[in-house]
Amino acid sequence: MNAVNSFPIGIPGQPWGATEKAEWRARQRRQRSYADEVVAKIDALRGRFDVSQYGELDYAADGRYPLFAIRSREWDEALPVVLVTGGVHGYETSGVHGALQFVDRHAAEFAGRVNLLVAPCVSPWAYERIHRWNPDALDPNRNFKAASPAGESAALMDLVEPLLGRFLVHVDLHETTDSDESEFRPALAARDGKPHEPGTIPDGFYLVDDSGNPQPGFQQAMIGAVAKVTHIAPADADGTIIGSKVVAPGVIEYPVGSLGLCAGITGARFTTTTEVYPDSPRATPQQCNDAQAAAVCAGIGFALAGG
Repeated sequence: MNAVNSFPIGIPGQPWGATEKAEWRARQRRQRSYADEVVAKIDALRGRFDVSQYGELDYAADGRYPLFAIRSREWDEALPVVLVTGGVHGYETSGVHGALQFVDRHAAEFAGRVNLLVAPCVSPWAYERIHRWNPDALDPNRNFKAASPAGESAALMDLVEPLLGRFLVHVDLHETTDSDESEFRPALAARDGKPHEPGTIPDGFYLVDDSGNPQPGFQQAMIGAVAKVTHIAPADADGTIIGSKVVAPGVIEYPVGSLGLCAGITGARFTTTTEVYPDSPRATPQQCNDAQAAAVCAGIGFALAGG
């Protein structure tokens, strides 16, 4: 039986309407606190960095979610800008906390060399519910496009818009988890009225380059740094990772712009999407955070060295 037939919401083969989306939202439960786990850590950085609120999401009975960005205190208009984003889907624990760890432990290394802009938790509602979608059953990481229906995506695009043309690097911190296969992909198939085709989850860290602007040296610099922290995902037997051809160890490519992915919003020369595997028996939560921070540091270093 296809997984779509066993999904508890909707009629197999029929895309969801408003009723099914409302039923899905009613099933989501708050499992952790954005205010306590994320905002409190952002507040703790205010003594060393500029913190600003760049938007707010009003999700009715679920509450209001302020969105925060962290900036270099000594912002220099003559310097290029580096964007680090985390928690674009929401559920990426190491994406959020890896971004915060990078700011806390490593940002000072790049003072006077780049301007840092960090949005550590783009999707706080989904962070609390450990999900990939916002409450409207939309994936923010497919909605970075004009007139975006996803408030999370629209707010981040508004944040970066005044700086377009100045970005050198954008590192978008993600995770691939076992729940991608057990929950999220079956939900996606059910939502869209399509059959669910079972896949595999890569055991290890990998990167997604932009097929429209591939930067292999940049990707390999990050893979090399992360390999010192945690293991790199091998290719499947068919030479792919999540169905995409492996173009170098631990690297695949997507057309990030046409897919509406976060990594395509800046037009930076150097962009990537990281993917950590937190469910691996070979990786601890701290290693996952360390891997994210190592990738950011290596990526900025490579870009500053001239690529």
